[in-house]
Amino acid sequence: MLKAEDRIFLNLQGEEAFTLKEAQKRGDWDQTKKFLEKGSEWIIHEIKSSDLRGRGGAGFSTGTKWSFMPSPTEKRPSYLIINADESEPGTCKDRDILRHEPHKLLEGALLAGFAIQAHTCYIYIRGEYFVESQCLQQAIDEAYQQGLLGKNAAGSGWDFDVYIHRGAGAYICGEETALLESLEGKKGMPRLKPPFPAQSGLYQCPTTINNVETIAVVPTILRRGASWFSSLGRPHNTGTKIFSISGHVHKPCNVEEEMGISLRELIDKHAGGVRGGWENLKAVIPGGSSVPLIPKSVCDDVLMDFDSLKNEHTGLGTAAVIVMDQSTDIIKAIARLSKFYMHESCGQCSPCREGTGWIWRMMDRLAKGQGQSHDIDRLEAITHQIEGHTICALGDAAAWPVQGLIRHFRSEIEQRLLS
Repeated sequence: MLKAEDRIFLNLQGEEAFTLKEAQKRGDWDQTKKFLEKGSEWIIHEIKSSDLRGRGGAGFSTGTKWSFMPSPTEKRPSYLIINADESEPGTCKDRDILRHEPHKLLEGALLAGFAIQAHTCYIYIRGEYFVESQCLQQAIDEAYQQGLLGKNAAGSGWDFDVYIHRGAGAYICGEETALLESLEGKKGMPRLKPPFPAQSGLYQCPTTINNVETIAVVPTILRRGASWFSSLGRPHNTGTKIFSISGHVHKPCNVEEEMGISLRELIDKHAGGVRGGWENLKAVIPGGSSVPLIPKSVCDDVLMDFDSLKNEHTGLGTAAVIVMDQSTDIIKAIARLSKFYMHESCGQCSPCREGTGWIWRMMDRLAKGQGQSHDIDRLEAITHQIEGHTICALGDAAAWPVQGLIRHFRSEIEQRLLS
């Protein structure tokens, strides 16, 4: 369990004001100039040494991602994009950072922007996060007034501007290249890769895109040292993580915990336990709606980190833990997710455009007890025809929940077809 002194987000529950004055009392914007004076290579090296992996779902090494950026030239500026779209069902961690800890994000943006030699940052925020965007804009205004952003940011000699761009509610714009298209004023549709954003991103310029939580932890890592961060968690699964716990628990919450905590401890200690007790647990979606669910037998011992969950054929994703007890109609629940992904497909790729509709229609029939047992194999075959055959990962996100259902609850589907 995470010790109090190792917490990064000291105001995650909003018990104190998010203003600059209060944020500085909590340690934000401390020694920022000193870190910038050490140079961009030092910052990247520290983030690499900390083994920080992206907190938006993919879990890619943050320092390595920054190092992909080419050396700056006068002809092409570099950009930092912060993905605050957060449209993954079950996920609401970034929302609390934006509401209660915006200065951590802004300080992290300055440090990350300097590391990749970008003078401009765009924060692409989910359109429904209206109050959050107001809080963030107020924090930006405070930072400009105090000279922490803008010309000669934090007295470092580095110019750095931050702008908010509000999205229009499309789930697909959480995908980094669709986000770039939307930022440029076009329809949010993923781009073919390569070229990757580091070579050709926003306006065909070198661009790095990171999640809110990823950027927000950077200042604390630099202040406390890479070795401190890497000492938390397990090898290659280091540091702290914000978990969003919802569903059939007594106290749904956002909580910062150490990577590698057991799922059972996470739920029992922070969310008040499963409704009706642990033995009443049926399944958990451990990382947001796009990852496969795991049954109670796996939940008993699994650890909450990238590699442990991968070994159980699921993923940490955004660490949005959706708990389902024995009262859950598990087939109907996954059918509902299938409908969501069908609705949110941008329609660019045929396997996703057509396949997500097939998945939902078949799942809807199975939930109603209509069809025959061979339809289960047919449905699974369709998911594999979609998975890995689309430009972005939305096709995978539509396929994986269904694959998890069939893997662990096939007998329940068959029983419904017989009833």
